[in-house]
Amino acid sequence: MTEPLWAWIVVIGGLLIVLAVDLWIVDRGEAREFSMRQAGGWVSFYVTLAVIFGVVLWLTLGAEKSGEFFAGYITEYSLSVDNLFVFYIIMSRFAVPKVHQHKVLLIGILLALVMRGIFIGLGAAALERFGWLFYVFGAFLVYTAINIVRGHLKGEEEEVKENLLLRWVRRSLPTTQDYVGSKIMVKIDGRRMVTPMLIVMIAIGSTDLLFALDSIPAIFGLTTDPFIVFTANAFALMGLRQLYFLLGGLLQKLVYISYGLAFILGFIGVKLVLEALHSSGVSWAPHIPIWVSLTVIGSTMVITTVASLIKARVDMRASEKAPSEQV
Repeated sequence: MTEPLWAWIVVIGGLLIVLAVDLWIVDRGEAREFSMRQAGGWVSFYVTLAVIFGVVLWLTLGAEKSGEFFAGYITEYSLSVDNLFVFYIIMSRFAVPKVHQHKVLLIGILLALVMRGIFIGLGAAALERFGWLFYVFGAFLVYTAINIVRGHLKGEEEEVKENLLLRWVRRSLPTTQDYVGSKIMVKIDGRRMVTPMLIVMIAIGSTDLLFALDSIPAIFGLTTDPFIVFTANAFALMGLRQLYFLLGGLLQKLVYISYGLAFILGFIGVKLVLEALHSSGVSWAPHIPIWVSLTVIGSTMVITTVASLIKARVDMRASEKAPSEQV
């Protein structure tokens, strides 16, 4: 089923209005830090919005499409948690003032949303024309899952390498040495210059686009409907900025999240290959229904999150006990 043009217009228009209101509310008055209460309220709002959208899909398009949306949304949101580690490194590397971090994330995510929209359109067209790409996507996701586990076992830390776009901007545009409030461009001695604020926004946006190399193939393994793929990505990205501030120090405690994400990517990769074989008429290749995918993804994230928090609590008690034993 192909969604009508008006559905795309309504959804995209609604998302833009919500983001515009979000930006206006947060940016009105003097710049200030994003509070935990504020972040929690916005995260709850965006999650509720996604749930309502999923229910509307169920009422209008049926349980199958609704299940695909929720599976894709949870997958994209889960992958986004891992991405927040890199965002934290970028913020620290560019020494972004805390009062301006929310704006950096919002603009960067808006850029990523536009670029992902283009990527999704190209991916959908390619998959429709070249069915063998499902095997490529499946193999890539399994390979990515293995690399995530290997990197975590080796204790390799996340690092941010400047991509070609970021290096080009640095070389081509005159940049001020310090931040000038939240401005991205200023005029000094008659010469227009960009500020580090623009550089870090590009870093966030382009880095998040690179994350699409994992997330877009993953969600195409759950649904090939471009409308569902786009909306699941959009809702996950919309709540990402507030999630960054809500989790805060909790990010360092989610020690097992990488294993959970690797398992999800591996599962979807295998599912992609099996679905491709099933579509090609291979009798032994099963069709994995969306409710199975949704159950696997949801339970994996719950288990890895709970296990991470339990380990963090055990480690904290052990570190508190160690000094007392030495006395």
